[in-house]
Amino acid sequence: MRVYLPATLPALARVATAKEFGPAPLTGYAVTPALIEWYASGDTEELEYVALTDAARASLRMLAADRADGVEAAARRVVIAAEVPDEAVAVGADLAERSRVRLARAVALEEIAAVHVDEQSAAADVEAAVAALPAADAGDDDARFTVDGAEAHELLWYATQEISDLVG
Repeated sequence: MRVYLPATLPALARVATAKEFGPAPLTGYAVTPALIEWYASGDTEELEYVALTDAARASLRMLAADRADGVEAAARRVVIAAEVPDEAVAVGADLAERSRVRLARAVALEEIAAVHVDEQSAAADVEAAVAALPAADAGDDDARFTVDGAEAHELLWYATQEISDLVG
C-alpha cells in the first residue's frame, strides 16, 4: 500500500542517518475505503493526490511542533511516500479522517519510494500557514484561508537518492 507520511526537513535528515523513518507508531495518509467512499468519482491517481495533500497539511503541524520544541526547521512541507505491506497499515473508519492510517512500525529506507518537498519559493506561504494554525483551529476563516494558501504550491518530487542533497 502506498502511504504518505508527513515530515519535516529535520525528520528527513534523521531518515538519511538512521536509514528508516520512525519511531513507531506513525501516522500516515493513504487511499482508504472511507476515502474511496467519500470521493466516489475519483480515480486512483486523484485519490492518492488527496492523501498526499492531507499529509502535506499534517506536515505544517509537524513544523509548528518542531519550532515549539526549539528545533530549527525550514518553512517547507515534506511528505515521504512509502510502499508498505497492507498488513503493516491500520485503517480507521472515521470519515472525518478519511485518509488517515497508522503504522505500528518504522518505515525502512528501502520502502521509501519518493520524497515530496516544497520549493524555496513556497517558504513565505508555508511560514504564514504555520503561524495561522492556532487561529485556524479556533475557527478563524481568514486564518484557514492562510493555511489553505500553502496548498497553492505543488510539492516537488525527489528520488530517495536525493535525500542527502535535500538535507545537506
